[in-house]
Order: sequence, then structure tokens, then C-alpha cells
Amino acid sequence: MLDVFQGIDGITSKRMFGGFGFYRSGKIFGIIAEGKLYFKTGDTNRHDFEKLGSKPFVFSSKRGSVTISYYELPLEIMEDKEILEEWIEKALEVKKK
Repeated sequence: MLDVFQGIDGITSKRMFGGFGFYRSGKIFGIIAEGKLYFKTGDTNRHDFEKLGSKPFVFSSKRGSVTISYYELPLEIMEDKEILEEWIEKALEVKKK
């Protein structure tokens, strides 16, 4: 488990795709990929990430570059537990399309 989540109740992790997935109450909200922490985004929270200069997770496949709806979590959010919990909740509220 990442230290950034220490003291926040209900967070679990599971290995996936060479990284980790982070869950609360069984619902995924974040991933670690290529050594970076990303949170799930959608219409309700993407602007928060973009406003802080965050970029989406992009990986290469046989068909070219693929961008998924997870954005890198800004350092200033990681450093403030109260705001971090708010961002976790916002990521959990993102609806699947």
C-alpha cells in the first residue's frame, strides 16, 4: 500500500497489468502505472486535474498510442490528506461510459 493512503480507511490494492489498482469499498479509483499514481477521471473531475497541469495516462499498443480516463495525481493533492480524500471520492463518483 502506498504511504499516501496511510490513515485513510477502506483502501485496498491489487496487482494488475504490471502495476496496482486502488479500491475503496470494492470500487476502483486509482492505478499505479510506470511508477506514477493516476486517479479515475470523467466529466465531473477532469477539469480539476487539468487545472493543475496533470496529464492522462497514455500507453503504446500494437495499434498506436492509447489514452485512458486516468490522470496523474498532482503532488500537492498527495500532500494534503483532507483534499486527497475529496479527490478519492470524486474519482469514485465517476460514471463508467
